[in-house]
Amino acid sequence: MKKGIIYTFLSLCLMAGSFSLNAQIKTPQPSPTMKLETVIGLTDVTIEYSRPSMKGRTIFAADGLVPFGETWRTGANASTKISFSSDVMIEGNEIKAGKYAVYTVPGKSSWDIILYTNTSHWGVPREWIASEEAARFSVPAKTGPNAVETFTIMTMNNTINSAQVVMMWDKTMAAFTVKSDVDKSVMKDIDVAMAGTSRGDYYTAARYFYDNDKDMTKALEWIKMANKKEAKFWQLRLQSLIEAKMGDKTSAIATAKKSMEMAKNEGNMDYVRMNEKSIAEWGGSTMKSMNGSK
Repeated sequence: MKKGIIYTFLSLCLMAGSFSLNAQIKTPQPSPTMKLETVIGLTDVTIEYSRPSMKGRTIFAADGLVPFGETWRTGANASTKISFSSDVMIEGNEIKAGKYAVYTVPGKSSWDIILYTNTSHWGVPREWIASEEAARFSVPAKTGPNAVETFTIMTMNNTINSAQVVMMWDKTMAAFTVKSDVDKSVMKDIDVAMAGTSRGDYYTAARYFYDNDKDMTKALEWIKMANKKEAKFWQLRLQSLIEAKMGDKTSAIATAKKSMEMAKNEGNMDYVRMNEKSIAEWGGSTMKSMNGSK
């Protein structure tokens, strides 16, 4: 009896061990998941999707794996998700901060892109609810020279406040533009920062106004305040550029010479050369005794 009990116990242990080993076996996913995290303007953007491969199949066609005119989950497995940390504009549509499912309706010459507020579906919803569409818009479908084996989503053509979200598979590419209201965010930060302003805040605000062709009078006021708190050669350089942009080349040359002398004393020859070049462009002259160059 005891031998029988022991045998049964050992058999159960072996079976349990076998199941445990089986549970640990891993194989490659046919459509691996991908998470893309980026920043567009000042907005954090995250895209999560699964990436099927062509495997010799016809993809976008009337009788393809993704038929023309039918709603597609835009990848494999669960529907593709895109999230924004702040409000954005997409192809003229105001999109609130949050997460959305991305569905598409591929066509031969254009794609419909749909941002869907319900992100809980595994693929396309069985019951489509129009009120859960945050936006629907069309973009051109373009044909590339080379086939992309695995479905890919990426961002391209970034600017200070926008980027394109590009979807590629086989020789087809479709893209939509996401715009972030950078100016609104920066202006809000500037207003808050100016309440208790540091030298760095004054410089940052002046730099932004200069780089984006905003109010130069205000930019000059701020950069002068930065230099009044503590003069730095890079701050003086910016002040000279603002003065030149405002048409006051006499002041710009004088300020650039101060920046150049300070940069030389601190061993930053890049700023020495930049100031020399600007002074020459503005019609001034540099003294060899000051800058030590030929």
